[in-house]
Amino acid sequence: MDNMTWHDGLVEIELTGSPLAAWFAGKSGKSEETKRQISVTTPEDNGEPSDEDNEIPPIPSELPILPLRGIVVFPQTAIPLTVGQPRSIRLVDEVATTGRIIGLFAAKDPMQETPGPDEIYKIGTLAQIHRLFRAPDGTIRLLVQGLSRIRIEEYTTQEPYLKAKVDLAPESLEETIEVEALMRNIVEQFGRLADLVPSIPGELISSALNLDDPLQLVYTVATYIRIDLEDQQKLLELDSVIEKLHSLMQIMSKELEVLELGHKIQTEAQSEMEKVQREYFLREQLKAIQRELGEGDEQTLEIEEFRQKIAEIHMSEEAEREARRELDRLAKLPTAAAEYGVIRTYLDWLVNLPWDKRTADNLDIAHARTILDEDHYDLEDIKERILEYLAVRKIRLERADQLAKLTGDDKIRRRREGAILCFIGPPGVGKTSLGASIARAMGRKFVRMSLGGVRDEAEIRGFRRTYVGAMPGRIIQTLRRAETRNPIMMLDEIDKLGHDFRGDPAAALLEVLDPEQNNEFRDHYLDVAFDLSETIFVTTANELDTIPPPLLDRMEIIELSGYTEREKVQIAKQYLVPRQIQENGLFPEEISFNDEAIVEIIQDYTREAGVRNLERQIGKAARKVVTRIAEGKEKRVVVTREKVHELLGHPPFGYRTEIEQRVKRPGVATGLAVTSVGGDVLFIEATEMPGRSGFQLTGHLGEVMQESARAAFSYLRSRAEELGVKPNYFDGHDIHLHVPAGAQPKDGPSAGVAITAALASLATGRLTRSNVAMTGEITLHGLVLPVGGIKDKVLAAHRLGLDTVILPARNKPELEKLPDEVRSAMKFVLAKTVDEALHAALEPIGTEAESHRQYVQHTDLYA
Repeated sequence: MDNMTWHDGLVEIELTGSPLAAWFAGKSGKSEETKRQISVTTPEDNGEPSDEDNEIPPIPSELPILPLRGIVVFPQTAIPLTVGQPRSIRLVDEVATTGRIIGLFAAKDPMQETPGPDEIYKIGTLAQIHRLFRAPDGTIRLLVQGLSRIRIEEYTTQEPYLKAKVDLAPESLEETIEVEALMRNIVEQFGRLADLVPSIPGELISSALNLDDPLQLVYTVATYIRIDLEDQQKLLELDSVIEKLHSLMQIMSKELEVLELGHKIQTEAQSEMEKVQREYFLREQLKAIQRELGEGDEQTLEIEEFRQKIAEIHMSEEAEREARRELDRLAKLPTAAAEYGVIRTYLDWLVNLPWDKRTADNLDIAHARTILDEDHYDLEDIKERILEYLAVRKIRLERADQLAKLTGDDKIRRRREGAILCFIGPPGVGKTSLGASIARAMGRKFVRMSLGGVRDEAEIRGFRRTYVGAMPGRIIQTLRRAETRNPIMMLDEIDKLGHDFRGDPAAALLEVLDPEQNNEFRDHYLDVAFDLSETIFVTTANELDTIPPPLLDRMEIIELSGYTEREKVQIAKQYLVPRQIQENGLFPEEISFNDEAIVEIIQDYTREAGVRNLERQIGKAARKVVTRIAEGKEKRVVVTREKVHELLGHPPFGYRTEIEQRVKRPGVATGLAVTSVGGDVLFIEATEMPGRSGFQLTGHLGEVMQESARAAFSYLRSRAEELGVKPNYFDGHDIHLHVPAGAQPKDGPSAGVAITAALASLATGRLTRSNVAMTGEITLHGLVLPVGGIKDKVLAAHRLGLDTVILPARNKPELEKLPDEVRSAMKFVLAKTVDEALHAALEPIGTEAESHRQYVQHTDLYA
């Protein structure tokens, strides 16, 4: 407070630059004042206002009206104003020479610089100018005293400033107990509010406490608290003192709530700051005490621990240099610094990686073969590949010195240590468990990382340390969990990687899965090279089509086809049944499955290339037996072929009879396809109707398959006479080709032979053989081209009881991959041309077939 003087019963407080000035400036909004003087009427010694103060001078017939912006002046209060508008300055100059009586009315819009009569409230305050002085900037500073409430009746002139006829509008005064109670509440609230606003002078509080006039109390308190312009005007316009008291109480209650909340927030923030400062000082004192005692502080001990680990774990030269540089930075930072935690976490990752930790390989070939045979039935190709890897490692270690002399030191082509294997096959054939078996056979640790649904490149390579919460990628995280640099790391479901705007994780794997590059794998978080060359990576996938070619090129592909029926029986007897007996709490003597029961489950209750559903059905049967034993109904159960139906219910599959039924009419052929779950049969149906050479395709066919169907249709029309199709047959018929299971997308060229057979069967009336399935791509000139997935397709045909398969002749080498039992049980027709395939697929022309053709044209086969 810069200055405070007494003048004629008024306290004059000049607030230039003081905290109270800022508080009132926030209260009054955009008023014209830039410097304010706050004056309050003070009681004399007898506690009553002087008569001179209460006396209202005569009101001129035309009262000069001074519009106020953003503030309301109340009666019985004194307030400083700053006048800057030209018309307002002229008004003050003229009034100063007369009675100094003016009308103060608030403008409705504080942004309006020169409000007109319609833009000013009708209720205002009659005021007297007590003091004025001119400032160097041309404005006039006024100290005005509110006298009484007045109402504008009409404006008499607007130039050079506003003048109006006004009438007094006195308030109604009540002297009741309610008024007394309201006054006490307001005084009590004002005291609380003053405690929360230290800049309010104590003289103002004392003045309010000693006021006996409720009206003066309302106007005095309203002058000092923060009130919106609308609420100020509403308070002035209320006629009843009781209503004014109630309104002021509501306004003060709201302001108190806001101030108390702000005070609470400020107190909490201050307490938190004091807590941090206190902890900092205590730590500094603790450091000083520890130095005096010759002991290291916590930070020093931590830094020394990092330094010792860096020296012991044999990092690469680059990693050690980076670790020591970061450690030196850490030592210079206070523990409370934000950077301290970031550097500490980075060093923690560096020193806990397995830079020099390895597990010794068990290179005993006989031991590895025994382990692999114990864990998995068959899968000879994969077992041989693992044994080859172990044999190479063993021989290379034994002949290391001799080989070094022979080969010398190749500066470009380094010796590769690890292997990148990719197991491709349908679900349930044992790809994932095979990885664990390899680790067991070699004596290495096994870690698995699922890649299904990974879309962010940073998941593989990590996040840069500039990001909050950054961490290494999943490759480095997995190695830290393994605690060895040469584990068997399985990357499961690599064909199900995604990609979006955050990057392509498959591209990040190019370095990981490249034996020529992964000895210097650089994670974004670590930003130092880590050697992955000793890690054996094993990836799994259900199909090759979704794996990017560059990534596929870096892996050694090993295909796992579906199992034959005999193999499934052996797997069930050796692995599945014992495991389900154990998992369901049974003893081996309480339940047994004979071979016929297992075959029945395989044929009628599962339809898969692997054995996952077979194990579920065996487990279901075992649970039924457990329930009977728990109820005391049986003590031992032998599951036979007949018992299977009793335990598992009606069989859901019956393809053997379905194939026979479907091909009993011309226009149906049995094709073969490969899906993500293995091989399967594919029915091709064609029908005719009156028309003009129309040809339509349905069944959710892809573009390649549609083109294959059109090629088959064109070939059939070009060879109609040689194939025995009636003249003008196509001119009088429309052909509709459909592949059932329309909700399932289908694509590829390998159904060309089956589509041609179905169309030829329809056009000639010859049935397709019910024991024959076929696959192969065709050309317009009738050649049969090779296709993929031969092993899966043949196994599917064998699984469904078909004994003859028509294949492209160029796929003959693929037959060597088939199990002996399948090759011996099936007949293979190796077709070079479409004519050879049709000869093997269609029944010969005869009266029986022709009569059947006439029959099916007029009856419903499935009625």
